[in-house]
Amino acid sequence: MENKIHEIWNVRFINRIIDSMADGVFTMDATGRISSWNPSMERISGYSAKDALGKTCQLIQCSRCFGKNCPASIEKCRIVEKGQSEAKECHLRHKDGHDVSVIKNASVVKNDDGNVIGIVETVTDMTELMRARKQAEEAVFRLGEIHRMDNIIGKSRAMKQVFEAIRAASASEATILIQGDSGTGKELVAGAIHFNSDRREGPLVAVNCSALSENLLESELFGHVKGSFTGANRDRMGRFEEASSGTIFLDEIGELSPYIQVKLLRVLQEREVERVGDSRRRKIDIRIITATHKDLYARVREGLFREDLYYRLKVFPIYLPPLCERREDIPILADHFIKTMNKKTGKQITGFSTAAMRVFMDHPWPGNVRELENAIEHAFVLCNRKAIDISDLPIEIRQPEHLTHYNTSIESNFPLKSLKKNRRKLSKDALRELLDDCDWNKAEVGRRVGLSRTAIWKYMKKWDIPLKPPER
Repeated sequence: MENKIHEIWNVRFINRIIDSMADGVFTMDATGRISSWNPSMERISGYSAKDALGKTCQLIQCSRCFGKNCPASIEKCRIVEKGQSEAKECHLRHKDGHDVSVIKNASVVKNDDGNVIGIVETVTDMTELMRARKQAEEAVFRLGEIHRMDNIIGKSRAMKQVFEAIRAASASEATILIQGDSGTGKELVAGAIHFNSDRREGPLVAVNCSALSENLLESELFGHVKGSFTGANRDRMGRFEEASSGTIFLDEIGELSPYIQVKLLRVLQEREVERVGDSRRRKIDIRIITATHKDLYARVREGLFREDLYYRLKVFPIYLPPLCERREDIPILADHFIKTMNKKTGKQITGFSTAAMRVFMDHPWPGNVRELENAIEHAFVLCNRKAIDISDLPIEIRQPEHLTHYNTSIESNFPLKSLKKNRRKLSKDALRELLDDCDWNKAEVGRRVGLSRTAIWKYMKKWDIPLKPPER
């Protein structure tokens, strides 16, 4: 009696387990008729247990078994002959008529005498995974669209040379150094090289080397092991490892500290990384592209950048000209950004008035293509006509005297040399004026004076300037 109760309890326990499983589970008897059908199977197929019991597996019209279309007959199915089937991706037909992506597995159950008493099949719903795969593929496609070469706008002779350099770089595995002022499109060029190379199927991982302190940047690039420093509560893969089989793009490479320069040199030489706090070396298969708005060779002469690292990085240098050196591209760029903003805003602006275009052509564009794009976005906020006029442009573009005043105030702080050669002499008053002019956008302030956003932030901390604008 006790054994009988124990046996009943075991059956109930097993049934409860099956009913609580996320995977669909159903059984068939020796004649191929469905004898059980768990709740997950009801959810996946749309058929209730009442619908399924006593039917054959033809009910779900599985797309294939043993590499062929499902015969839907236990006499013709090879499951009895094989004993079990390998897990395979296929489709079953939902009660509503649509196909459901699943992984299906089957196994024969025999008694002690070796006679077949039934078949157990498990069905794993792949709908969410397939949706995630599709989203990932679409994201990669969109990223590839963003970094297509024809998204780098320009027909000038200087830009034709850039396009030729991108094509040559894409066909090689050489380390690339992209040089150019802020706003010239260095990240776009890095993306174009990656997505036109043999590594296009791999990841493109971008890191701004000026945005993090030395310790944080080391952990970001190389990863760390649990307990290597306060707050390291788990192992973490670095960006070099994340870029495996793809490309890593190191922006603002000129900001690297001497310690990180040494570690990067080792990566370039040996294609190995060590996580912070670990002694194990991990091989990496990556392509390295770097970029800077600084004169790296000048920093080498000043002892701020390692000469051996400099030559390792500039195997194939690409120079991006500032916008003021390719003025013939301004109308093309402006037209491109107008079309982009029309799609984004729903407006139908056709172009510029003659006067506004003249102002655009005369402006020095210290912020390069990024400044031009921002100027058009600014104009779209104000413009309610078919053509952008002077009054729609930012004040520093439509009022040259404003720009002259700005330049004069800067020059008064740097009377003998250019701004870039006297960055450390930036005064508190000049910085406050710049912050007001740029609506306290520290990145824009940095672009105007040739410094990184981090450097501007440090000056603000040094002179007790609040990080947010005071309430007016």
